[in-house]
Amino acid sequence: MSATLVDVVDTFAEAAELPAPPLLVTEPLTEYFDACGIGSGRLQWSRIGEGQSNVTYRIRRGDADVVLRRGPRPPIPKSTHDMVREAKIQIALGAQGVDVPRILQVCEDESVLGVPFYIMDFVDGLVVTDALPAILDERTDRQRFSEILVDQLASLHSVDVTVPDVAALGRPDGYLKRQVALFSSLWDQNTTRSLPEVARIGQWLEDNRPETQRHSVVHGDYRAGNAMIKPDRPIEVAAILDWEMSTLGDPLADLGYFTATYADPKYPQTIMDLTPVTSQDGFLDRAQMMQRYQEHTGLDLSALPWYQTLALWKAAIFSEAIYTRWLSGEAPAAGDFTGSLKQGVPLLLESASAISKNLER
Repeated sequence: MSATLVDVVDTFAEAAELPAPPLLVTEPLTEYFDACGIGSGRLQWSRIGEGQSNVTYRIRRGDADVVLRRGPRPPIPKSTHDMVREAKIQIALGAQGVDVPRILQVCEDESVLGVPFYIMDFVDGLVVTDALPAILDERTDRQRFSEILVDQLASLHSVDVTVPDVAALGRPDGYLKRQVALFSSLWDQNTTRSLPEVARIGQWLEDNRPETQRHSVVHGDYRAGNAMIKPDRPIEVAAILDWEMSTLGDPLADLGYFTATYADPKYPQTIMDLTPVTSQDGFLDRAQMMQRYQEHTGLDLSALPWYQTLALWKAAIFSEAIYTRWLSGEAPAAGDFTGSLKQGVPLLLESASAISKNLER
């Protein structure tokens, strides 16, 4: 096994012997827990999920049961993986009634783990991805699951963005223009191959950019895999996770991403169909999800295909960054997903291109 895959060591002396830094160093972390009054005794840890950007651990210590979230191993691209900001977003939104985990501590001192991190309460729940949990055996429960995903998104988009702590999360004016410009610039920084469709779609997005109808909190990665549900019936959301990309902007950017990556048998499958179970019988389809969202918000969804194109194009660009880091040995493989990006990224661009060209007709 490569030494770069050593995730946890006890001391910094052990860490210094490795060619790549570990993700947890238990001795200074134990001291930090002591200083914060989080449990007592030896740390017991287990990794949660297989995230390719930020890393999450469940840590138990005495009567404490918490979750630690940190960025990936350095080098970390500028303005990414900002765990301090992600924690502050959840604190601000939690105060507005959004279902987020309770943040216990935010550590900006890089001498503890080498990067900033935060500690939050452990939330008991299920994340639905490629396997159908028993709690969704019944058709009515599957429909309910789909409905609460839409309802949570509509609720998030109704948060008052004039509340000072919420208003501080971002600058909503010009959000769409900045998104197109940012991701256009990221492609050349994160690829070793030529895919001309990236530039063509980027230009099309800029030339056809719609007017934003309303400013709202934007999650940035809203999908079923980031919505933890409670483990018992009735089907309810336990917490919305992964707020790194959240800001203020156009709510239809969230809906475009959510629907474009929501598995529906009527649409071609992509590598972003990360919750394939929703293609099974009983779940709402994309059209039904959009209708329910429109009924909740009253927004005009006629331009939604533009936002879906944006979503798939952005997904292709950030997936290419993951693929390039893997090729260069900077990131470990995540099962079959990482290797699938060689063809998966062009297929995402193909899906985005099909939507844009259909709109041109």
